[in-house]
Amino acid sequence: MTSTVPTLYAPLFAGVTFVGILVLIEVGRRLGIRRLSDDTEGARTGLGPVEGAVFGLLGLMIAFTFSGAATRFDGRRELITSEANSIGTVWLRIDLLPAGSQSAMRDLLRRYLDARLGAYQKLPDLAAANVELERANQLQGEIWSQAVTACREQNFPAAPTSLFLSSLNDMIDITTTRAMSTLTHPPLIIFFMLAALALATSLLAGFAMAGARRRSWIHIVGFAAITALTIYVIIDLEYPRFGLIRIDAFDQVLVDLRKSMK
Repeated sequence: MTSTVPTLYAPLFAGVTFVGILVLIEVGRRLGIRRLSDDTEGARTGLGPVEGAVFGLLGLMIAFTFSGAATRFDGRRELITSEANSIGTVWLRIDLLPAGSQSAMRDLLRRYLDARLGAYQKLPDLAAANVELERANQLQGEIWSQAVTACREQNFPAAPTSLFLSSLNDMIDITTTRAMSTLTHPPLIIFFMLAALALATSLLAGFAMAGARRRSWIHIVGFAAITALTIYVIIDLEYPRFGLIRIDAFDQVLVDLRKSMK
């Protein structure tokens, strides 16, 4: 679990975008007023298609990034359930091991699940979370080593061995999948492009407002706030362990599983 820290800058990023939109609307309005004073008749000629294209591109970018963030958010929630299922399967199939190995294996699995839970519960403290992940990885190795040793006992049936090791392999694989899911995000350039488009549309919107005698603060502040808030929500969805939108509630399935491990 490495650098998902960019989400900590989401409020700052959205705040700067909000202020930038307000500034550029005012800049665009003043440029528009100057243009109207120089060319009253042709100041707005032919600008409609350009404004429509830029605003359309902003809408497309917002839709694209929001849809992707929401899809990845749902995927991460499903992976929590998948991990709980895989650990639960391993727990049940411990009964297939030789009787002398079952108690130690159950103890290792309890400690392993505690470490996995601890890693995510200690976020956003990345250092503490990484310590727990390292402990979980070490326990993975011990669990696998003891499982292989137990399954190699003489006269132990091959079918139970295959079932247990298969479920254990699935449990280990899901940890890699979850780790990679935390690192799967759009390139940062996408977020900067989104902010740049918002600023560009603000300049054009301000230019279009030049014909009005007074500023419409409801429209100006409303547009800035909605756009900045949308960008913030998109970033928050991308990093659901750090911001206001979180998937911590889905960890309850792992907590309930741990309680069932008597």
